[in-house]
Amino acid sequence: MAHEEHKELVQEVKSTMPDADTLFDLADFFKVFGDSTRIRIMCALFERELSVCCIADVVGMEQSTVSHQLRVLRQENLVKVRREGKQSYYSLEDEHIRKIFEMGLEHILE
Repeated sequence: MAHEEHKELVQEVKSTMPDADTLFDLADFFKVFGDSTRIRIMCALFERELSVCCIADVVGMEQSTVSHQLRVLRQENLVKVRREGKQSYYSLEDEHIRKIFEMGLEHILE
């Protein structure tokens, strides 16, 4: 429990925080960035839209592994898919993904 003199400060900080459900969703979002395979896939997609087989070649992994990770990325709305005949092409959902990646990389390289 906050001491009497800290109540206003505590209330001020609490009023600026997102609700618990939003914070839970944010934590799940950042978990996706916690896998180096997914990071490598996203990095490849910074350059251009790619098919699963091209992504697999770029990251040096089996197509089944890449497909599984792409499914996770799609569920979190980090990548989108475009179908052309039997082929599927993946790209980043939007520029926010690149910015998040670049900010993280900048922090690591400091």
